[in-house]
Amino acid sequence: MWELTADGRELEFHLAGINNENFIMRDGQTGSWWQQASGQAILGPLKGTKLNATWKREHPATRVLKRDPTTAGKYAAANWEEEVAAYPVVTPRSPREPLKDRDLVVGVEISGASRAYLLSELTDRGPVNDRLGDSPILLMVFEGGRSVRVFERTVEGQALEFFAATGVDSGRIIDTPTGSTWDLTGLAIAGPLSGRRLARLNPLLDYWFDWKTYHPDTDVYRAGR
Repeated sequence: MWELTADGRELEFHLAGINNENFIMRDGQTGSWWQQASGQAILGPLKGTKLNATWKREHPATRVLKRDPTTAGKYAAANWEEEVAAYPVVTPRSPREPLKDRDLVVGVEISGASRAYLLSELTDRGPVNDRLGDSPILLMVFEGGRSVRVFERTVEGQALEFFAATGVDSGRIIDTPTGSTWDLTGLAIAGPLSGRRLARLNPLLDYWFDWKTYHPDTDVYRAGR
């Protein structure tokens, strides 16, 4: 999900084409072409501009598009994902690649450094403390893999380590340097760092074959390495 605002104005997007099973969008205001996978303009006056990702979990009043029963025949079949999974991909593959083409990954990019996290390895795990490039980061996957959040875990110049809270604080996280308690939005709600908020990063949930296409220098995270 991407915000509609870029370059100080609200844009309206339309489907322009499909590339490597990814939508290419065109905005009606400038005619720029945008890549679904990255939210970045790849052609036109706004080339290089990137849309901001949004997350609606904390906004219970969010409206969701409802299926129209009068046009049910125009919707994809219930087994659409299974059908698509049977299609071959055109992306070249090395025999040494660690993941399958359609493995779902959480892709993270910071200052040119990129890493893919296999979603099935992260699901139902505790917080993942990692470092990407020069940036200490924190990944949290919950709700059976349906929700993914990534934060920078540096506060006041100090890199924090996090672990899952238990007992009355179950569902929250605690940092080891100060013992502060944090909620899943990255806000410290108790302890010495109460009121501080972790900077949020924008991950991309994507197929491996697609993520590596747009991030050819990516590496792959392995738990416990």
